[in-house]
Amino acid sequence: MFKGFTQSRLSWGILLLSGMALELAALFFQYVMKLDPCIMCIYQRVAVLGLVLAGVIGLLAPTVWLVRVLAAAVWAISAGWGLKLAYELDQMQTNPNPFATCSFMPDFPKWMPLHEWLPSVFMPTGMCTDVPWTFLNVTMAQWMIVIFVGFLAVLLLFLLPLLSRQR
Repeated sequence: MFKGFTQSRLSWGILLLSGMALELAALFFQYVMKLDPCIMCIYQRVAVLGLVLAGVIGLLAPTVWLVRVLAAAVWAISAGWGLKLAYELDQMQTNPNPFATCSFMPDFPKWMPLHEWLPSVFMPTGMCTDVPWTFLNVTMAQWMIVIFVGFLAVLLLFLLPLLSRQR
């Protein structure tokens, strides 16, 4: 049964929609709640876009083994990178070091300058050490750790049936 779910458009659509919901939440925090995103927040947005991309890839042909594997690889890389970034941001906020600061300009590849193409979404305007928001005494960086761990946990559930070829 679970194998059938991993090969359904519904499962990949849920991944796509959850990533889009996180992106919309980030924009809500930025533009409605007036919380300025730091460079690490912007990089986490890119990691979440990777989850959206994984959902799109999986939606294209969810019954094709190679497409599922490619989508799962993008999912794993995006969630793993996002977790690393969220952890690093949490460390900057909980153990501030005056000699370790984050950059003010994103270091996107020259062939993909997202901060120039869409500065309203990808231009950092905040400081990494600021903690402007908490919910249940948990910072946004810590919530993102939980979220990325959740994405990785769900991916693990997907891997066994995902990697078995349909006969």
